[in-house]
Amino acid sequence: MSDVGKRRDRHDIAVEVLRTAIDGKIKTHIMYKAKLSYAQLNEYIQLLLNKGLLENVTIREKRMDRKVYKTTRKGLEFIENFEKVKGLWS
Repeated sequence: MSDVGKRRDRHDIAVEVLRTAIDGKIKTHIMYKAKLSYAQLNEYIQLLLNKGLLENVTIREKRMDRKVYKTTRKGLEFIENFEKVKGLWS
């Protein structure tokens, strides 16, 4: 079965958010990259923050502070383990 037209489950979406945020991204970028509505994005961000997979950090860009979301070490481990489990199903 191809991935075209296949619905994503919560884990697929969470991993997509975490992959997008590896280098630190603003909400809007994560929302578009993961193809989520604003309400869905907020739900996933809160879930991932609560689980310690994502963190909210402030970075300095062009003499301005910007709040971004960044994948934690635990989040990177989650991505890696998810890929291993997904590989077992293939």
